[in-house]
Amino acid sequence: MKQLSTLLLKEWRENVRNYKVFWIPVVFILLGVTEPLSNYYLPQILDAAGGLPDGAVIEFPEPEPEQLLVAVMGQFQTIGMLVLVLAYMGSIAGERRNGTATLLYARPLSFTSYFLSKWMMASLIAMISIWTGFLAGYYYTAVLFSAVPFGDFLLFAITYSLWILLVVTMILFASAAMPSAGLTAALALTVLIIAQLVDGLLGSRWIWSPLKLPNYAAAFLDIGPDGGAFVGAVLLAIICIFGLAAFGIWFSKRNRSKAKV
Repeated sequence: MKQLSTLLLKEWRENVRNYKVFWIPVVFILLGVTEPLSNYYLPQILDAAGGLPDGAVIEFPEPEPEQLLVAVMGQFQTIGMLVLVLAYMGSIAGERRNGTATLLYARPLSFTSYFLSKWMMASLIAMISIWTGFLAGYYYTAVLFSAVPFGDFLLFAITYSLWILLVVTMILFASAAMPSAGLTAALALTVLIIAQLVDGLLGSRWIWSPLKLPNYAAAFLDIGPDGGAFVGAVLLAIICIFGLAAFGIWFSKRNRSKAKV
């Protein structure tokens, strides 16, 4: 426990030193406010851009607040995912590559504490980023359009948070398994893209898929997901998180000899 707290402090200092604790939440906040602001000011943007005949009037239907929050989640699913991969692809592989890990491996080290310290810090920053981004989007949607019931919003955000925890765990697992940060990013992005494509094609046959968590999150803003399918997806997501973390710990220990001296 003492080693875990020491490693956590190390991770915190590193994330402050490289400003991840600041710039990652800022990126998600910007992604969160983009959708409501761009939809609200779209007529003025088109008018300023010109190209419309004199006297032409275009009326845009007011978007539903639920649609805007789902669009915010869509931004997180693309740009947000890329940000998290780029931010944490070198968490373990990068330390082996630049020789930093050698200073740790030279001492008695619990690789469980080592991996968990990185997972806990990455997850904490990811959760802060996701929630500040969603709350910013929720606030501007409520001010500029109308408010989604806050209880539905909480279920939406909590469900999506579990998906992000799964993504963070997968990124750190890839960092532990791969010899370099670049290969970590390639593996993580490839798995995410292929998995979501496969789910889009065949997902209707497996409603318990953890890949459906973003869809189930969005469903809370409407009529809500099917209870049995949702519980199954949550349980499988938790199992996958534990499984990826266990393999991440194993790969961290197995690949310690590859650390640059």
